[in-house]
Amino acid sequence: MIARRPSPDHRDAAIAAGRASRIRMEAEPTPTPTLRETADGRRRIEHAWPREARAGRAIQDAIAEHVDTHNSLPADIRTVAGVDIGFEDGGETTRAAIVVLDPSDLSVVEQALVRRPTRMPYIPGLLSFREIPAALDALEQLSALPDLLMVDGHGIAHPKRLGVATHLGLVSGLPTIGVGKKRLTGRHDPAPEQRLAWTPLMDGHETIGAVLRSRVGVKPIFISPGHRIDLGTAIEWTARTLTRYRLPETTRAADRLASRR
Repeated sequence: MIARRPSPDHRDAAIAAGRASRIRMEAEPTPTPTLRETADGRRRIEHAWPREARAGRAIQDAIAEHVDTHNSLPADIRTVAGVDIGFEDGGETTRAAIVVLDPSDLSVVEQALVRRPTRMPYIPGLLSFREIPAALDALEQLSALPDLLMVDGHGIAHPKRLGVATHLGLVSGLPTIGVGKKRLTGRHDPAPEQRLAWTPLMDGHETIGAVLRSRVGVKPIFISPGHRIDLGTAIEWTARTLTRYRLPETTRAADRLASRR
């Protein structure tokens, strides 16, 4: 279970307890994934974090029906965060960085960096089970949850429609966008050359993302809805957080934080 953090001045134990329960992993494995509603109205999935493939795939199958690709962002987005998750020590340590930005000027509001022992071996298609526990711990370090998460990785542009951005959205209850550097699945026409132009990423007849030209003369990026957001809004927020670089400032900032030793 994620450790509870007391309020700084200890004056309000109820606030401290509420903060610690915003994002919670089960101390004991949950037999089946459970949908719960938080005090602030988010609906999030709780499930066990297995260490073997069969259990992980069973959880994927069980939670897939809860993925929401309709837009349910708050009317007033005050914070948007980048999430970057990686590994150190030959994969033995999972590192998660979150940088919260003010979308009006992309200034840094808050940040968190955690390192945790990796819970699951690498299994193709189940990378999110390795990555997300540390990301949840990083979210717990923040004084307030961001309104929107932009995750270095894929959302529904995943063979199971459950990339790390989608999975993180389900277990946190927060809106998420996947920002991928490489195609994981699907097909697409060549991306247009003009900045901010895009072409659909398709899997059969289903649109699972967008191949976006974020900067002229460099490779495009792969944007997909994670959870609680549609493709058009995901593209819009990616464009709003782009500067002169290939990647949006959200995930760039998280990558910079993660790179510090």
